Amino acid sequence: MRTNILHIGAGELTYEIRNIVAVGEKLEELGMKTYWENIGDPVAKGEHMPQWMKDIVSELVQDDATYGYSPTRGVLETRKFIAEQTNKRGKVQLGHNDIIFFNGLGDAISKVFGFLKRTARVVVPTPSYTTHSSAEAAHAGDRPVTYRLDPYHNWYPDLDDLEKRIKYNPAVAGILIINPDNPTGAVYPVEIIKGMVDLAKKYDLFVICDEIYINIIYNGQTTLPLSDLIDDVPAIVMRGISKEMPWPGSRCGWIEVYNGHKDPMFEKYIQSILNAKMLEVCSTTLPQLVMPKVVTHPQYHEYLEQRIRRYEKFSNIAYDSLKNVEGVLVNRTNGAFYMSLVFNEGVLSNKQTLPIENKEVRQFVESLVNKSDVSLDKRFVYYLLGATGVCVVPLSSFATDLQGFRSTLLETEEARLRKIFDIIAESIKKYLAS
Repeated sequence: MRTNILHIGAGELTYEIRNIVAVGEKLEELGMKTYWENIGDPVAKGEHMPQWMKDIVSELVQDDATYGYSPTRGVLETRKFIAEQTNKRGKVQLGHNDIIFFNGLGDAISKVFGFLKRTARVVVPTPSYTTHSSAEAAHAGDRPVTYRLDPYHNWYPDLDDLEKRIKYNPAVAGILIINPDNPTGAVYPVEIIKGMVDLAKKYDLFVICDEIYINIIYNGQTTLPLSDLIDDVPAIVMRGISKEMPWPGSRCGWIEVYNGHKDPMFEKYIQSILNAKMLEVCSTTLPQLVMPKVVTHPQYHEYLEQRIRRYEKFSNIAYDSLKNVEGVLVNRTNGAFYMSLVFNEGVLSNKQTLPIENKEVRQFVESLVNKSDVSLDKRFVYYLLGATGVCVVPLSSFATDLQGFRSTLLETEEARLRKIFDIIAESIKKYLAS
């Protein structure tokens, strides 16, 4: 074209979690049975929504108000409900006008990063959930600025590394925290989060905290929401209903703004996000009206607890399957429903393979792994998919130099989950020995 139409950050927008689906679908066309362990959708993995929850949705669909626009910030009654629930803890107070609804957290992430000054950076964890790291990198037209999550210390943030990234990069304006973490399944102790808030205060930064999994914690771990620890630091907390209810297809998430008036520049920044939402008019009305009715239903707590108990059990099954496999490092998942495994340095090569019986599948996989830009962990992921049908996501696609993969813990049948992780364990052994 006569004029370059590409955004400066277009090359940073990647999402391997869904990219690999195209590979899996191609292999299914060639006769493979696929175990989809790549994406965090509880419904797609067999979660059955309880009838009482469906009845709430059905009843509200009969209300004409659910077909109309909501206020730009979101349904007033729902925002008041969220603020009231938050303020019961008695920490930093949240007003209903400090809440803005979006069409899922993907929409919120896009705007939160997209309306930053291009030269202002938010330091993100490595490994990092792709939507965050890609959106931050795309807004700046450069690779993400990252701080280390330590696989040798339960995937906790390395606070010394974080401070170095802040101290020696004056462009850093904010810190991203994901707690519980995706892709690692780590749950951060209160002391860690306090340390991150202290760094934000010391260097005059704001904090973004993704807490979409804050109510899915197990194995005896505990944490606190950022609102209990933020003190007077400006912050944006991200929440939603896609994982907890779970209703990912609703595309319903929101941000909570803390200390929004403490800094004039931060206040203008939040106003720009609200103005951008105003141009869209509003977010989808129905799920906003549904959410308070669901989470206050007498059966909701037990429903969520049953799911959490299953994730806890399955996290231990997966960990026990992989913990003694030579050549890899794996941590027990304590929150959300993901597990990340890291290959030890030097154990992977571009000569390793897994046997693939189907000739067409083997040829297709070989055509993928022989490309010059294929990372060593993606090579393993492709061979695992072609040889066994198990679809996981290469860890190197999560803004990290670590080689490994992320899998979900979302199977609803224990026997099937055991089978999948036994397949993964045996495949790693065969691959590393080949």
